[in-house]
Amino acid sequence: MSNIAIKVENLSKAYQLGQIGTGTISRDLERWYARIRGKEDPFLRIGESNDQHTKSESDVVWSLKDINFEIEQGDAVGIIGRNGAGKSTLLKILSKVTAPTTGKISGRGRIASLLEVGTGFHPELSGRENIFLNGAILGMRKKEIQRKLDEIVDFAGIERYLDTPVKRYSSGMYVRLAFAVAAHLESEILIVDEVLAVGDAEFQKKCLGKMGEVSKGEGRTVLFVSHNMASVKQLCQTGFLLADGMIKESGKIEDVSNIYQLNYANSLNSYFSEGISDYAVGDSHVVLKELKIVNENMEDINIIHVSTTIGFLITYEIIDIEYKPDLSFLLSTTNEEKVFHAVKQTNDYTLGIHKWVVWIPKDLLNDLSYIFTLGITTSNPFYIHLQHDISFEVMEDFDSDTRKGNYTDKFHGVVRPSLNWIKL
Repeated sequence: MSNIAIKVENLSKAYQLGQIGTGTISRDLERWYARIRGKEDPFLRIGESNDQHTKSESDVVWSLKDINFEIEQGDAVGIIGRNGAGKSTLLKILSKVTAPTTGKISGRGRIASLLEVGTGFHPELSGRENIFLNGAILGMRKKEIQRKLDEIVDFAGIERYLDTPVKRYSSGMYVRLAFAVAAHLESEILIVDEVLAVGDAEFQKKCLGKMGEVSKGEGRTVLFVSHNMASVKQLCQTGFLLADGMIKESGKIEDVSNIYQLNYANSLNSYFSEGISDYAVGDSHVVLKELKIVNENMEDINIIHVSTTIGFLITYEIIDIEYKPDLSFLLSTTNEEKVFHAVKQTNDYTLGIHKWVVWIPKDLLNDLSYIFTLGITTSNPFYIHLQHDISFEVMEDFDSDTRKGNYTDKFHGVVRPSLNWIKL
């Protein structure tokens, strides 16, 4: 037990849906007092029901359910899973940003965490002042922080802006400073969420090296969340897979990542339904039968490079002749940056199965993670019959001409088109 850095027992986290607060303490107390006496909510909105018998489990979302694990001191542990699996919620609980609904957490040492861009920084304070503020929160003395200051500033590369309020920093500068502070100040546990995706490729590599150093060289415990399996496997020896708020697999990171890729990641870029059922995506008018990513030979693909032509094969069934559904999709990044929106009026509304494929040309997308959101809608009046997401990752292709030339850094932006350059 003496080597256990973090122990989690029967941890669960629930969120209540609907209106929680009124905006003032006095009104919240009035609402609470009315509820315990069985009286009507005095601040109920017009049209809302006060019948407690109508409330059900649907009012509560369990983000985490019965989580149990132990992490030894000095371990680098990867936490992987789809978006919405509960990874960020778990890290927030471990960082004491939010409290669990049930369960117990015990740990040894101080925790430094990097959860979201801007977390832990006061926007009105300068970079220098925020460094000292974070050190003080960790219980460090001013002299101790002063000894680390030059290392932090050098690692973050923000010396010129050190005395500028951080509210004027770009997101990249924010993350560089936040990581430098978390990694260099004296904490026993370092927790890092997906925020490193904001930084450029060189800085991400630098961060991975530093996390490896603090884990192997300094004996500190590292928890790392990322969708980038290569980075997770490079840094971590062990890990666990979260899905639907529960730990589905744990052990060696190689084994856990393989299970994720086989059973969860592949299902991100495909959807298949045997027929109309309670689980099919759609309604009584239109049902999605299949949505998957294919190559130019109409074959399933799981590895997509910048130089890959990407096809989205859409199969759906029209059940009601009265409805005339058309297709559309929104392409966005996993950081919620919109790339573009496309619409197709099909002009074919016969009953039965319909198949379409839409192509995104090669040398257009950047090496990022994207979300393809399909919509099947009718107009006059506008109605959404179904909406479904599939996710995919575009990777750098080092075996072909990707227009990088001698440029070794990561391209900025959500697209990276191949353009014609003509010397005049």
